[in-house]
Amino acid sequence: MKNKGLLIVLSGPSGAGKGTICKALLNRQKFWLSVSATTRQPRAGEISGKSYHYITREQFKNKIKNDDFLEYAEVYGNFYGTPKSAAIEKIENGEDVILEIDIQGALKVKENYPEGVFIFILPPSMEELRNRIIGRGSETAESLVTRFKSAYQEVNYVSKYNYAVINDTVEEAVSKIESIISAERCRVDRMKDKILDSKEGLLHEQFYD
Repeated sequence: MKNKGLLIVLSGPSGAGKGTICKALLNRQKFWLSVSATTRQPRAGEISGKSYHYITREQFKNKIKNDDFLEYAEVYGNFYGTPKSAAIEKIENGEDVILEIDIQGALKVKENYPEGVFIFILPPSMEELRNRIIGRGSETAESLVTRFKSAYQEVNYVSKYNYAVINDTVEEAVSKIESIISAERCRVDRMKDKILDSKEGLLHEQFYD
């Protein structure tokens, strides 16, 4: 019997590097990446359908009414949501699904799907976090202050997660996350069907020996 796939949720404060880590993971392991829907405008270099599904506020609200999201949240004046049906279908078919979402969204996913693997990405320091946000070059002076204040508050949510990984280097962070995923796949509650099959096979061999 095929075991269900894992739902792996990566989140953390803006600028912690979760997007870069997610891309590195996708290059090294086979995951299905859930692409979120958002009402915000695309940034330079982002591609519709790959970076996000860019939709209007009216379209987003209609999807909320239709219960089309695994989670959704309003962040910095824009809506973000994770399409439900595609992610659940992949998990039920034994595929591992990875979500890279904000903290509000991650906590809502945890309410709806507590068996997921929730990993909080931390920066090496708040100073480094500030430098990374500035380095984006996409923030105004006002939005920079807002994001940095939010980051201080968001770090307090780390206790709500199963694991915390400090992003000193992408390579080290990815290696730690791969170890977490390997350990999660070996949990007894996730392997109960395979364990049962093994026990039945062993009993069958003993009976006919």
